[in-house]
Amino acid sequence: MTPLALTSGDPSGIGPEIALEAWRRRNDDALPPFYLLTDPDFLAARAQSLGMALPFKVVQPDAAASVFGDALPVVALHARFEDAAGEPRSANAAGVIEAIDRAVDDVASGRAGALVTCPIAKKPLYDAGFSFPGHTEYLGHLAGLRYGGTATPVMMLAGPDLRAVPVTIHIPLADVPRQLTTQAIIDVATITAADLQSRFGIEAPRLAVAGLNPHAGEGGAMGHEDDEIIRPAIDALRQRGIDARGPLPADTMFHARARATYDAAICMYHDQALIPAKALAFDETVNVTLGLPFIRTSPDHGTAFDIAAKGIARPDSLIAALKLARSMADATAVRP
Repeated sequence: MTPLALTSGDPSGIGPEIALEAWRRRNDDALPPFYLLTDPDFLAARAQSLGMALPFKVVQPDAAASVFGDALPVVALHARFEDAAGEPRSANAAGVIEAIDRAVDDVASGRAGALVTCPIAKKPLYDAGFSFPGHTEYLGHLAGLRYGGTATPVMMLAGPDLRAVPVTIHIPLADVPRQLTTQAIIDVATITAADLQSRFGIEAPRLAVAGLNPHAGEGGAMGHEDDEIIRPAIDALRQRGIDARGPLPADTMFHARARATYDAAICMYHDQALIPAKALAFDETVNVTLGLPFIRTSPDHGTAFDIAAKGIARPDSLIAALKLARSMADATAVRP
């Protein structure tokens, strides 16, 4: 089985320890083989500080699966990490970026079956000269370099009971009506439907499209965006053969009976998607990047600097991200 490539994220956060803990639970949780891209000396020091006497072995990616049962496979970075739990440092930016670059190269070359990323922090990267808005945008850039063409990354929150996709993401709520466009909804929904087919094995995806305003605008009484922006997008999606319906009042979209009628919810802004996803399954929800030529999943939480190296970080979301990445890779492999 081709292993998964796992980046340890910001070394000052909880990424390294949840990676260690995930490997420790590999048998109980039936985890697929993965290897961790990190600085081995740093990892040894962090494991010692946590009292985690876990064996790991420095290997090349093609040997990871064979050692996974007995030791955590580690692919050594050229960069070195400063061990400063809870204190993000720009000196670690080179290693954080190297891990992402090499993991994408491994997936592109077939050495890894998918990419799973632990959380990174933007500020130390910016301080070191990183010019991309965030992790996802950088992965889109790398996809163009490694695979050619362009990529439009789309964020999906995938849990056991809900898949939710926001059209607008990290912008102020006041800016959403101005930045929400018919074309953006069409693009996000089209990518979502395509990846549900190719990565999740859903032959005819059903999309539920949320309205922006209370009661989906109630015929213009509570806003015109639902009729003027969202409804034309849904009409266009249907003309493309995509099963999309709405705009639906968001307050009645997420109970159990409603969720049973669709495969993904297309939401208009960040919290409209993330609040129900995290409320339903905070520890099991996974951040999936759609629209890339490779599979990428990530835990649905941040670096958690405040609890780093305290031995209380839970690996549940990372474990779910590893399992989902394997499932998506398998679904992709069996398609004609």
